[in-house]
Amino acid sequence: MEARYISIKQMESGKRIRTLMREKGFSVREIQEIMGFENPQAVYKWTSGKSLPSIDNLLNLSRVLGVHMDELLVTDEEPGLCA
Repeated sequence: MEARYISIKQMESGKRIRTLMREKGFSVREIQEIMGFENPQAVYKWTSGKSLPSIDNLLNLSRVLGVHMDELLVTDEEPGLCA
């Protein structure tokens, strides 16, 4: 069996997070408050593609937005590779 390695596309994932937030009607400040952050810097970094949420924050963000965690991330995976 050949090893597979999937990479997360950080910039595209940031765009997807931003789009989902907009579609669900959330502002950066609202996400900041819901997630209990003192300032919005982390959320701005996610939406600009400068960083990705930690696993804990990714899980919480997915619940807030009502999507699965993997729907927040864009990967270089080719369609149909995962079983």
